[in-house]
Amino acid sequence: MLDALSKSFFHALARSKRLEGMASRIGMAKPTSFARRFIAGETAEEAIEAAKTIQQKGMLLTLDQLGESITTLAGAEAATKVYLALIEKIQAAGIDRNISVKPTQLGLDIDQAVCIDNITRILGLAKQHDFFVRIDMENTPYIQKTLDMFTSVWSKGYRNTGVVLQSAVFRSEDDAKTVSKLGARVRLVKGAYKEPAALAHQAKADVDQAFVRIMKVLLKDGTYPAIATHDPAMLAATKAFAAEQGIPKEAYEFQMLYGIRRDLQAQLVADGYRMRIYVPFGRQWFPYFMRRLGERPANVGFVLKGILSDRG
Repeated sequence: MLDALSKSFFHALARSKRLEGMASRIGMAKPTSFARRFIAGETAEEAIEAAKTIQQKGMLLTLDQLGESITTLAGAEAATKVYLALIEKIQAAGIDRNISVKPTQLGLDIDQAVCIDNITRILGLAKQHDFFVRIDMENTPYIQKTLDMFTSVWSKGYRNTGVVLQSAVFRSEDDAKTVSKLGARVRLVKGAYKEPAALAHQAKADVDQAFVRIMKVLLKDGTYPAIATHDPAMLAATKAFAAEQGIPKEAYEFQMLYGIRRDLQAQLVADGYRMRIYVPFGRQWFPYFMRRLGERPANVGFVLKGILSDRG
């Protein structure tokens, strides 16, 4: 119950335009500003520089242009062009060719056909340059629409893409089996959104148990799954199951978010596991930042210290 209350609180704060305005003035103002712990920068160039450092440590990358809930055709078109330009910038930089996109950033709130058209344009250019594109999963009102969109582009031959499933959501175990049958790649996460009790687990123990069940489905029947967690218990369960089933380390990867549990990131690489870091960037960082706090309230102390420091 405490986990659910924490998510509710931080999601409410994430919708505060006043708080967002205050945070935006100082959150990324200096290299030491508090938001830079979890956000690689406001521009693609800043994110690419951060990504180069990560890659030098033997880790894989995904660049994530922050932004969501776009409600105008012009906004969705602008976001699509940003991603097309990002592909070219990543290619020129010579870093890992992997990006993630959010459906509502590409027009899913406007019209599903518009969103499919925009993601198809991104996938087309990505395919030319040998990029992988992860379609992120947002909260439950978007799950079926996102999976329908994914199935549509997959059926058109765009196999350079995959989806995300959240163990907190009841339907995800069935969705994992369905997507695995297609041969598509799944990124498994616990879920950062506050969801209704009718659709999702509310207690951490239940979310964790579902995570382990889905992880086993993906490792046994999936295609190069990504196990995305900072939880040592979930990492241990995954490594133990893979070893028990004789699944090689090259058949899956772990994923973590930029700036979170760097100690675990380094240890997994040292132990010979594939480790991918999600590198978020962009000016629309505040909602993402608040969800990270909701997942790990212990970070609030770090943020408060940063705010006081930035104010001098």
